[in-house]
Amino acid sequence: MSADLPDGDPAVSRQRPIVQMWTDGACKGNPGPGGWGAWMRSGTHERELFGGDPNTTNNRMELTAVIEGLRTLNTSCDITLHVDSSYVMNGMKSWLPGWKRNGWKTAAKKPVKNEDLWRALDEQVARHSVQWVWVKGHSGDPGNERADQLANKGVDSLTQNGLVGD
Repeated sequence: MSADLPDGDPAVSRQRPIVQMWTDGACKGNPGPGGWGAWMRSGTHERELFGGDPNTTNNRMELTAVIEGLRTLNTSCDITLHVDSSYVMNGMKSWLPGWKRNGWKTAAKKPVKNEDLWRALDEQVARHSVQWVWVKGHSGDPGNERADQLANKGVDSLTQNGLVGD
């Protein structure tokens, strides 16, 4: 028996929706005003998300984009997650197990930077089946370009709302 995806397309032998997601972060100064963006596709459905923070770092925005994208999914999904951040990719594929094993300390016994976001990301990823794909930023990947536009829209929204000066 096949399950229906959110767009009504039958999924052969699948129990969970299939989602393609691209995420990106942007920062004007580091630290400084930053934005994050996520673009998701499932069948014929698309969703754009973005937001900003008046005083943040690029790494925090890269992490936030992934967290917020995953957080919006209200059911467990099979996700192909495209990121252009080596920081996020290395953290999820290599560093995270050691950090958790070492009580959220690095190999050098220092506290993990952005621990709050890494913990939130770990919690969100646990809800889904995620395949991580690294893409080179600003290299013409349409999904990455769209996520970058959304991240910059997040920064711009801060200015428009008077949260940072022009």
